[in-house]
Amino acid sequence: MQPPNAVARMLGLLGDEWTLLIIQRALLGATRYGEFGAALPVSNSVLTARLQSLTAEGLLDRREYQTNPSRSEYLVTPRSRSLWPMLTSIWEWERRWVPGHSPPLPGMRHRACGGDFAPRVTCRACDATASGNDVVAQWGPSGSWERSIPATTNRRRSGGRRSGAGLLFPQTMSVIGDRWAFALLVAAFVGMARFTDFQSQLGAPPATVADRLSVFTGEGILVNADGRYGLTEKGGAFFPVLVTALQWAQRWYPDAEGPAVVLTHTGCGRRFVPVLVCDQCSTALRGAHVIPV
Repeated sequence: MQPPNAVARMLGLLGDEWTLLIIQRALLGATRYGEFGAALPVSNSVLTARLQSLTAEGLLDRREYQTNPSRSEYLVTPRSRSLWPMLTSIWEWERRWVPGHSPPLPGMRHRACGGDFAPRVTCRACDATASGNDVVAQWGPSGSWERSIPATTNRRRSGGRRSGAGLLFPQTMSVIGDRWAFALLVAAFVGMARFTDFQSQLGAPPATVADRLSVFTGEGILVNADGRYGLTEKGGAFFPVLVTALQWAQRWYPDAEGPAVVLTHTGCGRRFVPVLVCDQCSTALRGAHVIPV
C-alpha cells in the first residue's frame, strides 16, 4: 500500500474537533495552558492531549518559562501561523452561509485599509478573481483517492452533541471532520455527480456515501436532481476553504514524488496558487491584519 499523501496528512491532523480552535486561540495570542482552558470548553485531558500532538506535529512550540514548579507556554510556529488563510476562509463561509450561530460570528476588519471586508480568492499568477469554475484540478504524482483519505476516521457527532470546533464551525466540521465527507465534496468540485461514481472512485462503503450525501443535501451544500448531485451556491462558496487547505498541506507535507494535486487557472493557463485579498481595497491580506469586529 502506498503511503498517505499531503491531503491525507492534513485531514488526519486538522479534521479533529479541537485542533482548529486551539490553533485559532494561539493565533489570537493564547500561549499558556490556563489561557486555552479559559477560552475553550475543553476538558483538561483533551487539552493536554491536543497540545502534545500539536507540539509533536510542529504546529506549536513548547517552551518552559518557569522551573519550580515547571510551567510551559505554547507558541505558534511558521506551520501554524500559515493556517490563517484557511481559518479566515472558514470564518467567512460560516458567517455568510450558516445561520443560527449564537452569538453570531463577528465580521472582519482589514487593519491596513480600515474597512469591514470579506476575503476574495485571486490567482497569484494573474491577480484575477477565481472560483471553483475557473480552476481545474488534476492528480499529481503522489495523488489518488486512496492516498488522499486518512487511515483513521473521526467519530461523527449528532447535532445535539456538538463540541469543540462544532460549536463555532458546525458545517465546516461536517466536511473536514470526516475523511469521507471531505473527499466526497472534492469529488463534487471536480465534476463527479452520481452515487455509483462516488462509491466506486472513493472506495467508500455505499452506506457511508449515502449518509454523507444526505448530510450535504440537508445542509444545502449539494442538491440532488434526477439522481445527480451538484454543488449549490453555498457549496461552491466552500472553494476558498478547499484551496487554502490544499495549499497549506502541500507546502508543509511535500512528497518526493511531487504534489498530490495540481491546480490550473483556466483564465491564464498557469499553475493556480490562491491568494486572499481584501474585497474593499484589493490588496493581499496578511493574517496579522485580519481583526474580528
